Amino acid sequence: MKFSSSDTNTMLELLRWRRDVRHFKPTSLPEETVNTLMKAIALAPSVGNSRPWRIVRIKSEDIKAKIIANHGEANEIASQEYNNKERSEYQALKLAGLKEAPLQLAIFTDIDPSAGRGLGRQTMPETLTYSTVIAIHQLWLIARTLNIGVGWVSILNTDSLNETLDVDPNWKLTAYLCIGYPAFDDDTPELHRTGWQENTAKEWLER
Repeated sequence: MKFSSSDTNTMLELLRWRRDVRHFKPTSLPEETVNTLMKAIALAPSVGNSRPWRIVRIKSEDIKAKIIANHGEANEIASQEYNNKERSEYQALKLAGLKEAPLQLAIFTDIDPSAGRGLGRQTMPETLTYSTVIAIHQLWLIARTLNIGVGWVSILNTDSLNETLDVDPNWKLTAYLCIGYPAFDDDTPELHRTGWQENTAKEWLER
């Protein structure tokens, strides 16, 4: 399979429009679409072919309520790290779509999978988590081609979440994803748009 320059341009445009989404429509996703997202994860590379990602789909409204409360508590604690002016700016940010997103996935990394027999991770065990992150990014890009948004919620007490979801102790939370149709499209990162942090380019280093 050979690709063309038009494919490259399309890919760059896809990357430009891939945003972290926090504003969702409540419209449910068709199961066929959810299966397509799972196929994107299944195609991801992984260290030693270990496929360490473990996915929990959240359907229970009771569990969702506990996760929303978890985020609220963690967010309040995080806000105390800022001075009064910054705290006010921080608290004005919308940092999760937990109440609106119709599809929510807790994605873990198995830190001791039998698959792969340890290949490639003896000196860099963190490559297991890197493998999961690559899988998440593949889901994210395919979601964007389906006009679906993804938001990564990182403001959570992970120990409490693990207890809520009753997962294997060898599973380490890598990402909690909110997924659904975005309320609006924008190619500018929300934190840039709101003035919290500009999306500035970084120069390469040469040695």
